[in-house]
Amino acid sequence: MAHLAASAAPLPSADPDAGEESSHSPPPPEKGLRKVVVVMGATGAGKSRLAVDLASHFAGVEVVSADSMQVYGGLDVLTNKVPLHEQKGVPHHLLSVIDPSVEFTCRDFRDHAVPIIEGILDRGGLPVIVGGTNFYIQALVSPFLFDDMAQDIEGLTLNDHLDEIGLDNDDEAGLYEHLKKIDPVAAQRIHPNNHRKIKRYLELYESTGALPSDLFQGQATEKWGRPSNSRFDCCFLWLDADLHVLDRYVNERVDCMIDDGLLDEVCNIYDREATYTQGLRQAIGVREFDEFFRFYFARKETGEIKMDSCTTMAGLHDDNLKGLLDEAVSQLKANTRRLVRRQRRRLHRLNKYFEWNLRHIDATEAFYGATADSWNMKVVKPCVDIVRDFLSDDTILASRDGSSVTGSPRMSSRELWTQYVCEACDNRVLRGTHEWEQHKQGRCHRKRVQRLKQKASTVISL
Repeated sequence: MAHLAASAAPLPSADPDAGEESSHSPPPPEKGLRKVVVVMGATGAGKSRLAVDLASHFAGVEVVSADSMQVYGGLDVLTNKVPLHEQKGVPHHLLSVIDPSVEFTCRDFRDHAVPIIEGILDRGGLPVIVGGTNFYIQALVSPFLFDDMAQDIEGLTLNDHLDEIGLDNDDEAGLYEHLKKIDPVAAQRIHPNNHRKIKRYLELYESTGALPSDLFQGQATEKWGRPSNSRFDCCFLWLDADLHVLDRYVNERVDCMIDDGLLDEVCNIYDREATYTQGLRQAIGVREFDEFFRFYFARKETGEIKMDSCTTMAGLHDDNLKGLLDEAVSQLKANTRRLVRRQRRRLHRLNKYFEWNLRHIDATEAFYGATADSWNMKVVKPCVDIVRDFLSDDTILASRDGSSVTGSPRMSSRELWTQYVCEACDNRVLRGTHEWEQHKQGRCHRKRVQRLKQKASTVISL
């Protein structure tokens, strides 16, 4: 009752978008690769602050943002871009450089970021890549991208094909079911809600006639996402904190965003006919306010609302509007907290199963500290020591407990990509054994299973 494995057959191929590994341990990084620092971590962990602080200790630091939403122009408050005064004169790249209506892929990020990083290195500087979006970091690490295979495809467009079979491009559930029919192995590797990748796979199949799963074998498996295949010698800093600390920070930050004009930002790009699957509108915090703004503009059109700014909306004496606003803000906080958990799970997977050798820095005590000294001692100082050793020594960095990560446990292809459906949790889809096991340990899942057992026992007794 609790779960259903979507496929019992072993999965023979690798999906480069997901970062699957081969079964062999990676060799050491090549000598001569130029060095970059990569700061990773969940939303709210303090990645941007740390990157700027590193500039006080190392000459020529320039920050390259690897955030899939901050790269777009607009929504500066919602996407939490570093304000100019907080950049403290440190150059920042790939912030607000892309039109908010276009799609910006991992390949696009790589093609923009690599020349910037190489330019910093040519100037004798130190690139510090700040990531939010793990797939963007993987695009830098890997010499192979799924997008490269599809960039020059020719033939019928996806829309032409969908017209022929009676499907609409916006029928997300139908598109996934169609992919399952033509390539169940590829569909097995995609979350049903990953509409962008589903469309790419269908486009690739329609244009080349080749099954996407057939293309992801051999060297694709070996190359994708392996640090040893990186264009650069990377020092990975994983900034982390206890979940209850990050949750509290996320809630407080959303409240500050509302005070700083978040509603006006979202209002300025709101379009009741727009979709939320492309460009800047994908950002968490846009879709959540859809119902609120529908009601707001309907009342404004009838003249019941006179004000032009949404910022003072919380002060309106309109119970319906305030109720929708409170619900939207609560949903924004909840979805951001879920994002934090997804990001931390992915980082655990990269470190434990894919041998990225992330140096873990626990900032929990720094969040509790009342002064900057706590942040400097608990976060900045250990990171500075790690980076200094990295820049002065060509040997591979040890893992956080001092041991090599070469012996980390590895999961088989099936264990990594089998999908599980938790019937107890409204048919929630989990990818891989690791994510499924973590889900089963969660408090909400255990409570739901317990309620179902109690309900079943009551029915039996009757």
